[in-house]
Amino acid sequence: MPIAVWGLIGQRNAPGVAPAKLDYLIEPWHLARSTTLLLGGGAAALAVACAGVLLAATRAGRLPRAWWQVLLPLVIAGALTGAGWRVVTAGTIGAHLGAAAVAILGVPLVVALLLWSVTRAVHLTAADRRAERTSFRT
Repeated sequence: MPIAVWGLIGQRNAPGVAPAKLDYLIEPWHLARSTTLLLGGGAAALAVACAGVLLAATRAGRLPRAWWQVLLPLVIAGALTGAGWRVVTAGTIGAHLGAAAVAILGVPLVVALLLWSVTRAVHLTAADRRAERTSFRT
């Protein structure tokens, strides 16, 4: 998901400023626009295909619905990471306020989403193991 969002957003520099005059907090990768669109589009297509497989598994009962509480925060964290990377690598003039916003708001939000997913996955795995042990005994 991060590569899909990163590639589809594209490079965002300050408009109307010569590239030589731009300041970068982190220098962006120098890839052709077509390359970033190809990478982003390919990653988006792969993400949609994976989502389709997961939805089909959920409908068939092979993936318990509770596991979406793990998957969706990971998808959101990935999208935020891709968008945040574009903001941090954008060319600006002077202060890079977007990067400050990513650092102050984006990073803690992504960390919280990851912690939620890990905690929920551990809880669901432990519950599955408990259910297996009790069904084995009876």
